[in-house]
Amino acid sequence: MSSDKEQRTQDPTAAEHKVNEAAAPPALDAEKHVQRNPHPDFKKVEASRPDWNENTKWEFHKTRNPDWKLGDGANDGGASQKYDHVEIDPYEEGRPAVFNYKLLISTIIPRPIGFISTTSKDGKSSNLAPYSYTQLVNHDPPIFIVSHAGGVANAKDSFKNLLETGECVINIVSEHFLEAANATSINAPYGISEWALTGLTPAPCSQVKASRVKEAVFAVECKLMETKEFESKATPGKKTNVLAILEGVRFWAREDAINADKNIVDPAILRPVARLGGITYGRVTEGIELPRPDWDEHKDQAEKLGLVQPKTEGQ
Repeated sequence: MSSDKEQRTQDPTAAEHKVNEAAAPPALDAEKHVQRNPHPDFKKVEASRPDWNENTKWEFHKTRNPDWKLGDGANDGGASQKYDHVEIDPYEEGRPAVFNYKLLISTIIPRPIGFISTTSKDGKSSNLAPYSYTQLVNHDPPIFIVSHAGGVANAKDSFKNLLETGECVINIVSEHFLEAANATSINAPYGISEWALTGLTPAPCSQVKASRVKEAVFAVECKLMETKEFESKATPGKKTNVLAILEGVRFWAREDAINADKNIVDPAILRPVARLGGITYGRVTEGIELPRPDWDEHKDQAEKLGLVQPKTEGQ
């Protein structure tokens, strides 16, 4: 997903920016356009829910079926096979593109939140924005992708900074500053600093000019490698998204979360928050471990059960 909102700080071209912004069509992820919040009175709904459980600790559980063996299929006893499916054509006549957006952000979950910090080319302003179209795609070199709804020509502040400076920091969002990270999606007037609005703390980096978020347990300094712009199929000629491929050049891990070899971060301390659909986030409080099966260890069993069969068309 694109930035839900970019942090905006004082800039001499603020008036010009407002004119351009007013003339531009609504961003795909603009709240009024998407209508993510399904509750007419959210605070009333929230008040009816249980309080935050501070005692919920990270722990490991068994899988649903610890006795699962090759050939057993799903662990729900066949319940999921009783339902039919609805075929959806993303380009069906009359189907707004925003329907595909809402569908995909509610199904391709959980997603990491790329809390991106940048600085402007002249160094006079800095920005913070959450991107839920963020992912790790390689480790050698460390490669990440982040994408922004809209084309290069109408990139918002954070993405504009990234394109112009070739630098950013990806800060991983944890439970202890979720509200602050979400607050950067506010549609504040141009020129308002979201570092101030959120109360988060900028910390220096070593390889990029942008600040990292001090409260983040893990952060990655990144350099822009290349971009790829995508064009709408529903409206030919309209640029709908720009993908940025980033190389991680420095990692920052909180000292109490990283192990001695500096290769594992403790999930009990990281306490990452996942992006789900709409306005929904998810806590990561439970884990299960499943070793990858080894063919040599399972070959005899598979043959005995008649599971060693050649691939056929459709498999």
